[in-house]
Amino acid sequence: MAKRDFYDVLGVSRGASADDIKKAYRKKAKELHPDRNADNPDAEAQFKEANEAYEALKDPEKKAAYDRFGHAAFEGGMGGGGRGPGAGMHPGAGFSSAFSDVFEDLFGDFMGGARGGGNARQRASRGSDLRYNLRVSMEEAYAGVQKTIRVNALSTCEACTGSGAEGGAEPVTCPTCGGMGKVRAQQGFFTVERTCPTCGGLGQIVKNPCKACGGAGRVEKERSLSVNIPAGVETGTRIRLSGEGEAGLRGGPAGDLYIFIETREHPLFQREGLDLYCRVPVSFATAALGGEVEVPTIDGGRSRVKVPAGVQSGKQLRLRSKGMPALRGGGTGDMMIELVVETPVNLTSRQKELLREFESMSENNNPEGSSFFSKVRSFWDGMTGN
Repeated sequence: MAKRDFYDVLGVSRGASADDIKKAYRKKAKELHPDRNADNPDAEAQFKEANEAYEALKDPEKKAAYDRFGHAAFEGGMGGGGRGPGAGMHPGAGFSSAFSDVFEDLFGDFMGGARGGGNARQRASRGSDLRYNLRVSMEEAYAGVQKTIRVNALSTCEACTGSGAEGGAEPVTCPTCGGMGKVRAQQGFFTVERTCPTCGGLGQIVKNPCKACGGAGRVEKERSLSVNIPAGVETGTRIRLSGEGEAGLRGGPAGDLYIFIETREHPLFQREGLDLYCRVPVSFATAALGGEVEVPTIDGGRSRVKVPAGVQSGKQLRLRSKGMPALRGGGTGDMMIELVVETPVNLTSRQKELLREFESMSENNNPEGSSFFSKVRSFWDGMTGN
């Protein structure tokens, strides 16, 4: 699918000012943020699309490149790079820096690419984010709970403290690129910069690799984490644990761990937003004469509900503030009781006799049935022309 025009994505005209672009982006980001659109599977992709558009249009030089060359200014023109706006461009880079991405598939990484950098701090990479799916019961979602989870992830090697070198020795400068992480070559009119093949763009090499991690600086390790699940979570809720993802490379920061919540189905309650629904059967006699039924509540309690005389199946009664709490405060939902009138079964001969006797005397006791069959008769009369 062709990428949408960045101006259309943000909903601004090509002549929009930097201020207008910023305001449009903020509005889009607020509308499309995945945390606010758990029920919309397309929200995350649209949110990323808006981010990409803003990254291209907020910078005057990148905007100029986009206005002239369109998406080709950032994606390599030939479709091979798949890099986002500004990838490989440093703050303050000239127009040639933006233009060079058009030729990336032909000549490789320009301007140091996404991996190049001027020093070891820039070349250190952040660890990957991790995802953990956690199922909780509806009772736990109601009250909140503390869970212990076990996560397998790449952790900093303790033997070399993440350096990758035996005994924790510091890596040495790469002799091929002189620590730049890239090598330069002349091709016609262009000076091409590529990732250094010796150090892989890190600018440093390990002479004596650590035996524990094989020089990687990280080892796979299982960790136990305690997670506080707040009251009010529901399926699709995400909890972020900062710095609990995979360890960074060469001293880079660790990634984050995202806990995705799934609420198990409950045998008694169904949830819709903050409200809970519970189907409660009532006997034929109670529905006809009225009475009370005892119903459960999600907090483990009991409530007595009055059943009005003559109630029909499907009638809903509301218990205020007996539903689910809002995730970040702001009140509690209600519990809706749906009454289901049960038809008697396994009747004795005497019971059948009494029901037949009742039926013969109940001409005025079934208003809904009387109204329905009156309409049926009118319908049939209309069809026959009577």
